[in-house]
Amino acid sequence: MALSHVVMACDASQREASRAHLAALLQGHHLPAPDAHSIHIRMDLGAFRLRWELHTEFVSWTFSRPLDPTGFGEREPGGASDVVPQEWLASLPGESLVSLHLWVLGAHTMGNDYSLVKHVLNEDTMVASTIADGYGEVHTDFAIHADGFSRMVLLASSVAPRRLGRLVQQLMEIETYRMAALLGLPAAREASAVLGFAERELAGLAESIRMAARHDEPQLLDRLTRLAGQVESQYAATHSRFSASAAYFELVDKRIADIAESRLAGMQTIGEFMTRRLSPARSTCEWATRRQDALSQRVSRMSNLLRTRVEIEQQQSSQALLGAMNHRQGLQLQLQSTVEGLSVVAITYYIAGLVHYLAKAANHAGWPLSPETTAALAIPVVVCGVWFSLRRLHNKVMKA
Repeated sequence: MALSHVVMACDASQREASRAHLAALLQGHHLPAPDAHSIHIRMDLGAFRLRWELHTEFVSWTFSRPLDPTGFGEREPGGASDVVPQEWLASLPGESLVSLHLWVLGAHTMGNDYSLVKHVLNEDTMVASTIADGYGEVHTDFAIHADGFSRMVLLASSVAPRRLGRLVQQLMEIETYRMAALLGLPAAREASAVLGFAERELAGLAESIRMAARHDEPQLLDRLTRLAGQVESQYAATHSRFSASAAYFELVDKRIADIAESRLAGMQTIGEFMTRRLSPARSTCEWATRRQDALSQRVSRMSNLLRTRVEIEQQQSSQALLGAMNHRQGLQLQLQSTVEGLSVVAITYYIAGLVHYLAKAANHAGWPLSPETTAALAIPVVVCGVWFSLRRLHNKVMKA
């Protein structure tokens, strides 16, 4: 069997365009178009079989056809994509992520000289191992050849068909998830530059905060707020990418474990190749994630420290303001007491005037004292009564 596995990285619009592109191919072969909710289709188109899968970030196209093993290794073998309409294949929506030719052969087909090393794979970069508990072998070089495809050969004459199908799918998924995981590496490199600048800026801010005077704090708080916004914006832009890459790295590990590979004499295994080549990229992505988290926490702590300092100074200013208000209130109370004394005099004067008029009227009725004498005698009584009444009213108000 010859298989060609093509994976296209797609956004939302390109995913829908892939569905329409598939419909155009099926329509050309007088087959029904997929419905709007299909995410997985397998179809026999005569010269080849097609498997189409719609994933979250990419769309996979797998073409397969029977292969005549005669002369394999003596001449350049044909891939399954050779029988696919080339103009249609070249216009697949999206950006190419994986292009893989996979040939599945019986081990007896190859003989003992493994001439595929010279005719299919690069001997100096070849990776090979036994898989399926020793019932099969896989050979690849993880290189892009002149046709733009990487290549893989699976020798499995004694593997049951169902297990062979799973092996083929797992090998294609190893290559797919390997490339999908590496999408986080450019983002990690870009993030490292941004994080380096932010860390230097934060260190400078920390020193400025330590040496700052009170009038410098609003400007420092503004700089720190801008830095926090930059860090959180960059975190939001890359966090989903790093999380997806971590998930893809785990899927690569799981698929390698699933094929149950063991060492082939003198050859590097797929697992060893992945460990050597993917570990730096994985560590870079994980380190970028940890740096983002650590920087975000440091910015948060610095913001809390500066806000605490500002709040303490605000509290001190508030205490000074309250002290000034208390002082003004004391002055107002003293002024009020003065006003109360004047009020006693004014009220007494007014009441004494009334008593004088009453005494004048009383003289005609036989009151023995003159109005002036009567008013003079009434003044002490009026003063005491007014003063006592005002104090009583004052005490009630203060208690309330």
